[in-house]
Amino acid sequence: MQTIIDGLLMYVGLVVLLTFHEFGHAWMAWKCGDDTAKSMGRCSLNPLVHIDLIGTVLLPLVMIFLPGAGRFLVGWAKPVPVNISNLRNPRWDDILVSLAGPWMNLALAVGLMLLARVGMIADVETLKTLCTNLAGLSLILCFFNLIPIPPLDGSQVVRALTGMSYETYAKLARFGFIAVILVLNIPFVRPLLSNVTNSSLRIIGGWFGVPV
Repeated sequence: MQTIIDGLLMYVGLVVLLTFHEFGHAWMAWKCGDDTAKSMGRCSLNPLVHIDLIGTVLLPLVMIFLPGAGRFLVGWAKPVPVNISNLRNPRWDDILVSLAGPWMNLALAVGLMLLARVGMIADVETLKTLCTNLAGLSLILCFFNLIPIPPLDGSQVVRALTGMSYETYAKLARFGFIAVILVLNIPFVRPLLSNVTNSSLRIIGGWFGVPV
């Protein structure tokens, strides 16, 4: 029963972190001159407007509850629509919008470790543990989304840097989720993501005196 409860807590945390991630994209696009996402209700912290069936529901739940899947957890939400022609500096603003999601996850990790420190000071071990785990999850999402495979943010950066058309990118992205699943099953990928995440978590934890 405790395993189920822990899994559900991490899943809820994942949905919240993905919601902030997509909000970051939408907010940055709006600030850079494109209100497409805002007009569609996507510049919002309502998780329901960002849910992707595969990336937010199926894949994470399988990774949490399928026997033998391990505790490694990643996912993605429905990509925020961006009209590049509305951006004030199309090429560079496009990159800023693409990186806004990972930056949001990094900022959330810092904020969560600060809350973990509060938990330590107040001697509330549950708060410290929960915030530390969620900070680690936020960092995993940050680095995972930098992988240059559609629909992940790293691929959007590559598209912007190479000048790839949206039509070509859309064709590649159609089956991108299959490529993501295949890449996650390459032996060194998960350990690499875990190592980068854990190292970053220790660094951030050190800022606040939170042992990891």
